[in-house]
Amino acid sequence: MRPLARLLRPLLRLMIRAGLTWPVFAELVRALYVQVAAEEVATAAARTDSRLSLMTGVHRKEIRRLREQPPDAPAVPAVVTLGSQLVARWLGLPAFTDAGGRPLPLPRTAPPGEPSFEALVSGVTRDVRPRAVLDDWLAQGLVRMDGEDRAILQASAFVPRPGTEAQLHYFARNLHDHLAAATANVAGASPAFLERAVHYDGLPEAVADRMEALSRAAVERLLVEVNREVLHLLDSQPAPPPGTPTRRVNLGVYLYAEAEAAPAAPDARAERRA
Repeated sequence: MRPLARLLRPLLRLMIRAGLTWPVFAELVRALYVQVAAEEVATAAARTDSRLSLMTGVHRKEIRRLREQPPDAPAVPAVVTLGSQLVARWLGLPAFTDAGGRPLPLPRTAPPGEPSFEALVSGVTRDVRPRAVLDDWLAQGLVRMDGEDRAILQASAFVPRPGTEAQLHYFARNLHDHLAAATANVAGASPAFLERAVHYDGLPEAVADRMEALSRAAVERLLVEVNREVLHLLDSQPAPPPGTPTRRVNLGVYLYAEAEAAPAAPDARAERRA
């Protein structure tokens, strides 16, 4: 229970700040308890209300009511699908990077076969005008225009604005996958998922600042390199036939730092006795 309580504290803090009350959260968790318990039961015939009530502690009448509710289908915001693909291609495809792997400045338009912002967007979708994407990215600060009217990428990843639907999508997806990897490892997954951290306590401010800077630079290099290699593999292989099994892979890295409470002063009497 202690690890679980520590795990929930940041999430509860966010919910309280967002005005989400306990009754609303309790209803959500109750429904999820029943849904997940039903998924754990091997066969549909064994998913009786009595069995689920025994597994969850939720009353059978409440389970019957909850099971009659249609499940929510999680939807990926369109801006996430488009924005993440465009930034990934700008950072990873040879057509949009220089010899050192850095994203090229892109003119708004260019002759066919030459890199441009229009070619970048058109390579992903024909349903959205490149000008609309560019205007939105300029407003977000993802790109800026230089003196030659070329778009300069200002970010090493697609980072949505705080509080937007796109940011909440990544919030749920990334935390879900991190927690799924960690819980699978606790349950004995073999091979274990990658879930490691470099951590120090009691760092002086200068050392902590340096560790944060080193971490940000190293992670940026890692993610850009992995993205570039996967794009190369996808472009160099034929598309698989319809119905071919696929997998979803999410590589995520986090960095967190906070101030620590000052250590208590040593007991003078204890020092004298020592």
